[in-house]
Amino acid sequence: MITKQTILATCYAVNPYKGSEDAMGWNFVYQIARFRNVIAITRENNRPHIEKFMSENPDSVYKNIQFLYFDLPYWMRFWKKGSRGAMLYYYLWQKGIISFIKKQNLNFDIVHNVNFHNDWTPSFLWELKKPMVWGPVGHHPLIPEQYLKDYSKKYLIKDRLTWIVKNFFWKFSPSLKKTAKYSNHIWCMNSGVPEKLKINENQYSIYPSVASEDFYVKNEILPKSDFTAISVGRFVPLKGFDLTIRSFTTFFNQLSEKDKSICKLVLVGTGEQKNFYEDLIKQNNMQNYIEIIEWIDRRELMKLYDRSSVFLFPSHEGAGMVVPEALSFGLPVVCLKNEGPGEFINHKCGFTVPQQEYSETVNGLSTALFRLFSEKNLFKEMSIGARNLYMERFSWEKRGEHLNQIYNKL
Repeated sequence: MITKQTILATCYAVNPYKGSEDAMGWNFVYQIARFRNVIAITRENNRPHIEKFMSENPDSVYKNIQFLYFDLPYWMRFWKKGSRGAMLYYYLWQKGIISFIKKQNLNFDIVHNVNFHNDWTPSFLWELKKPMVWGPVGHHPLIPEQYLKDYSKKYLIKDRLTWIVKNFFWKFSPSLKKTAKYSNHIWCMNSGVPEKLKINENQYSIYPSVASEDFYVKNEILPKSDFTAISVGRFVPLKGFDLTIRSFTTFFNQLSEKDKSICKLVLVGTGEQKNFYEDLIKQNNMQNYIEIIEWIDRRELMKLYDRSSVFLFPSHEGAGMVVPEALSFGLPVVCLKNEGPGEFINHKCGFTVPQQEYSETVNGLSTALFRLFSEKNLFKEMSIGARNLYMERFSWEKRGEHLNQIYNKL
């Protein structure tokens, strides 16, 4: 009888009721458990959500999962409030988890550092002297300066200071160098990771980390009577909602009055820049055509995707969990040509606009919208292409299959 391998996975954030990093942590643990046993170590504050979800949603896969919970002593974390100090605490958590694991006398075959996803924060799992998987690991490039001109100088300063810190780790951190050296496989979310870490080509794979459940229940992509662009995310400079508003406005102003009556932009989210975006909408007299919806229940968000026509997402980030959600509903994606969403999509399902002068970027995004609105055959082809790309590459099952291939090689 062949015994299943056991994976020891450290997952700082795991919450099946949330999106983004927390959802990724949960889904990665679940996907590992489809093929192998997994001992998943996460923070204590995730325990009630995990246990509640597992009791409410029984699944035979759970028999392969063992959760352990670890936190540093209170005196080492009292200063952490929400996202403030998260990266420093994560670094300390990663260091502290090694002695915790050793004290548990666990039997496992492979260690896997699952999240957070960045290429400048080291892991210490290599100290356990087992084959190691690191990632998905992401690279977030600098936000080009022209895209921060509308925001307070502090955002530009913060972005540049963060870049200095990252460069310090890339150049001088012995722990990061050891993490890269001793990782048997590094799952890279985008092409920037192997370039920055200078890793061997046989040591990594480039594959998106983001994925989505399939909420689309129809057998085919049905035509829509109106044209609704949707964008989802936190209202922060990183997400580029200023570009979203201006490019939709530029597109809208090219239309006849009749065409204008069937066009709309919906922004789903909230955050520190909400007032700025509301002012921008008023300045352009677009209050009747651009709607802001605060965060809504996830099921309601899925209904909103279903009613929409196109996903407008000029974000500067290196990932974007919302892109697979949009693709699953057959929404063509209009985004920037970057190391995030720009590497996710292809010419069959959307448009990537080069990072260039601000006004040219706005024009490029608005031109893409105009083509999708006016060229019905193109819109239909890209809608089908979006759905196909989701099925081929962006379901959680595909992430599980990729993980399985990685572990098999080890």
